[in-house]
Amino acid sequence: MRALFVGGPVDNSELDLDGDTPPAHYPPDTGSGASRYRLQRVGRQDGRVAYAVYGAPELPEDEIARVSEERAYARRFQAEEADAS
Repeated sequence: MRALFVGGPVDNSELDLDGDTPPAHYPPDTGSGASRYRLQRVGRQDGRVAYAVYGAPELPEDEIARVSEERAYARRFQAEEADAS
């Protein structure tokens, strides 16, 4: 699956994630207490996670959803996007 980032220092960055379930935060475990990106949106294709959208801690959820739609992640991955919850 592909991890996509909205806001913060790595805005509009991407990376590949292993596994079937995206972690709730990225990086998954910093050990430093530093703010981490939160899983906000998930795009599924044929029941499998195609991508995960992570938002910077300071961004509201509606802004992350707006940016995800603007960047057309669902269309790009031919997936259905929904809230991560």
